Amino acid sequence: MCSIFAILDIQSDAMPLRQVALEMSKLLRHRGPDWSGIYSSDKAILAHERLAIVDIEHGAQPLLSSDETLILAVNGEIYNHKELKAELGDKYSYQTNSDCEVILALYQEYGVDFLDKLNGIFAFVLYDKAQDTYLIGRDHMGIIPLYTGHDTEGNFYIASEMKALMPVCKTVEEFKPGHYLTADGYEQYYQREWQDFYAVKDNEASVDELREALEAAVKRQLMSDVPYGVLLSGGLDSSVISAITQTYAKRRIEDDGATDAWWPQLHSFAVGLEGAPDLAAAQKVADAIGTIHHEITFTFQDGLDAIKDVIYHLETYDVTTIRAATPMYLMARKIKAMGIKMVLSGEGADELFGGYLYFHKAPNAQAFHEELVRKLDKLHLFDCLRANKAMAAWGLEARVPFLDKEFIDTAMRINPEAKMSKDGRIEKHILRKAFEHKLPKEVAWRQKEQFSDGVGYSWIDGLKDHAAQEVDDLQLANAKFRFPYNTPETKEAYFYRCFFEAHFPLPSAAETVPGGKSVACSTPEALAWDASLQGIIDPSGRAVQSVHESAY
Repeated sequence: MCSIFAILDIQSDAMPLRQVALEMSKLLRHRGPDWSGIYSSDKAILAHERLAIVDIEHGAQPLLSSDETLILAVNGEIYNHKELKAELGDKYSYQTNSDCEVILALYQEYGVDFLDKLNGIFAFVLYDKAQDTYLIGRDHMGIIPLYTGHDTEGNFYIASEMKALMPVCKTVEEFKPGHYLTADGYEQYYQREWQDFYAVKDNEASVDELREALEAAVKRQLMSDVPYGVLLSGGLDSSVISAITQTYAKRRIEDDGATDAWWPQLHSFAVGLEGAPDLAAAQKVADAIGTIHHEITFTFQDGLDAIKDVIYHLETYDVTTIRAATPMYLMARKIKAMGIKMVLSGEGADELFGGYLYFHKAPNAQAFHEELVRKLDKLHLFDCLRANKAMAAWGLEARVPFLDKEFIDTAMRINPEAKMSKDGRIEKHILRKAFEHKLPKEVAWRQKEQFSDGVGYSWIDGLKDHAAQEVDDLQLANAKFRFPYNTPETKEAYFYRCFFEAHFPLPSAAETVPGGKSVACSTPEALAWDASLQGIIDPSGRAVQSVHESAY
């Protein structure tokens, strides 16, 4: 994981802005502690903080084309860079072995019309000195964060995290996933036919095709020149990713398995309160697949003490995200202390297969599929944000194979009827069938637990109790005056919002965070499915009556 910071459309004296860029980029150095770089001219300034994962010796950024007319700063990984380089042939002289440099070659060949060729996770700023123009792009799902802003003189700022814009900008906003931006405005490049229910409703559901597609996605994403591990909560999704990863861990992916892996022992990591359900399940999986397993426990007070820092790093006040991110944040520090720089995680499966328990209430296949599409459209505000920033806070990169662009196409083209939890089928039945042979039966068929629940039910219960002590009834009753946008409806939400406001006081910063009633980050349309979902203001999966075994 890295960070980028840029100033474009420069309207004022560029000389002092270079120092501004250096100082603001320093606020993002947790994302990239390995090296810093900067390009500056009267027209553009691009700064980069690097976490070296691929081409450790030569991949420092900003990257320059051979004639030094194109300048590129990237946060991310391009998994299909070798295929893209082969497609381009000998037309471009590469200066490094960085996977990201292919973006310069593609820009020279296709102009702005190349982004959908990329399979990866990325946010980048490219400045074309010869044309005095720029191109900014973000990956298909918004797995990598990106924000923009303007100062009082009209200078345009771009940063990996909002905290680097707070000291200099008067307004900020999130850059849209699946879009690129030029001086002519936004363009959406990521669009798929499966977004329409009628394009997929008659498709067949192949367990074998699903299995092969996910295995290919995991293999692609093991591209690394540094030690990596897997996050193993003991739930279905992380267990599947861990099991697949173990099958490839002995050989080096970069040369297609021709040589032994540099770090052939796969390490897995689980976090929870003492006695948490996730810890027991994770150990069973680790024993079954043979990882070197690390169980990280935390106390309620450890988590509570970290909340303020978690909100600073995540840049959100969303209750579900903060609950789940805090254990991840604590775990990430321990992982980094072991020398691991990259981890694979299981985010995204619930959005592709309807894994959240409220999907049991879906009235029909069309409603089910359309909620999946809406969930994917919003994932950058929730799970992608959590996985990326909770890890990046300690200089770790999180990769999410379920959200691999090619795998998403495979999963979302499956007939939604085959994904539904009906006729006695448990949620994500097709995914479980595809990988039950790799997992202990009690894990392969374990009921869905939201991560914030699985680390120990007393974590959420304790947060609610603590907030009730910190926020009085009058404060909550008058919350609309202090927080007119996304007014908190619970004391826990109010508690988090106060920390957010202290870190990010701009009104436009609050507008980058989603709001409204939800269960497991559901959309309002899904809450209309069933009377039992109406009026719920606690987003935990345990709030889904008659579905969760420990519903409250």
